[in-house]
Amino acid sequence: MKIDRMRAFMTRDKDRPRVIVALDTDDGLTGWGECYNHGPDKALPPLLDYLYAFLSGQDPTRVDYLVNLLIQQSRFPPGALGLAAISALDHCLWDLAAKAANVPVYKLLGGEVRDRIKVYAGVYTAPDAPAARDEFDRLNAEWGFTAFKLSPWRIDMHAHRWGNVVKASADYFRTLRETVRDDYEIAFDAHAKIFEPIAARQLGNALAPYDPLFYEEPLRPENIEAWGDLKQGLNCVLATGESLYNRNEFLRLLQVKGADLIQPDICVVGGISEMRRIAFLAEAFFVGVAPHNPMGPLATAVNVHFSAAAQNFRILEYRLPKGQAYVYGGNDIERRQGETRYVVDPYLPKDGYLELRPDRPGWGVEMDEEAMTEEGYVHWQRRVPKRPDGSYAFA
Repeated sequence: MKIDRMRAFMTRDKDRPRVIVALDTDDGLTGWGECYNHGPDKALPPLLDYLYAFLSGQDPTRVDYLVNLLIQQSRFPPGALGLAAISALDHCLWDLAAKAANVPVYKLLGGEVRDRIKVYAGVYTAPDAPAARDEFDRLNAEWGFTAFKLSPWRIDMHAHRWGNVVKASADYFRTLRETVRDDYEIAFDAHAKIFEPIAARQLGNALAPYDPLFYEEPLRPENIEAWGDLKQGLNCVLATGESLYNRNEFLRLLQVKGADLIQPDICVVGGISEMRRIAFLAEAFFVGVAPHNPMGPLATAVNVHFSAAAQNFRILEYRLPKGQAYVYGGNDIERRQGETRYVVDPYLPKDGYLELRPDRPGWGVEMDEEAMTEEGYVHWQRRVPKRPDGSYAFA
């Protein structure tokens, strides 16, 4: 069995672009993968074309051998775009290897250590407590969710005194706890908007009395030692890692004791191959893994197999492929509340978990190539806020 073709699709997941990759073999198998969309998205297909030259004619079951080649052929370590492309190709190779063996991918990773994958729903904004309660209850009634992630930002952090920003967030979480069911778990994603570790610690400790599931990425990722400083004196679970690229960066984060929970992204770090190495490192430090997963239903399928086989997996970020997408993304209601069509049979929660599919090889999902061709590309770019003095803040 040899790889003899690659195809890249510029498609959409409701209001967001997605780059989906297919590797075909000479005996009729197809493996599928998903790139992370850091932007610029249209830079990914040329990168994929370049990397495919190293895979053409190769045996796709030699996954580690080929992924190592993709990384090593670069004189300098690949960054966001390079690793996003390599991640998708890694996904394709694992899918092909499992389909060739007629087993789910997790069977090639040592087999499942759990029967189902716990997920939390990304709400991403900070709705008023009654509206949050209604949304939590709806998601619980329809899909069984008992864990949710919100934004902590209730007032503009740049236009108000920092103490008032912190107080507004703490008051909000207290009101949430008084309003929603007691068994609901609530995480907060600060989205790397805070510059100073002391300010990040102040916000985290203001949320801590109300028992957050975790406090996610308050700081930028560049100065890893700052995360060790932040965690000292922080009284809640600190989670981070979506912006880190490889095992070396995660090792440093773990060495400085900069996180209680790591959040590598399987579409960022180089795919399952690197994701597993990162998880093994974290396990040695008694740190759990809660994968970052804001992408589409194919990325979710890949995460299901990683999570099934990872001993220190804790919980998976999840976006429903049906109904509402990012509340803050775009202004086309139909797109925001439509369906993602390129995966025919996505993993959907039951009682707040994703069930494994032991009778289906590879990722266990069917792709709709016609939908990817018809829906085409939708442009999206991150909005960068400005402070009152006119300078740009962190997005």
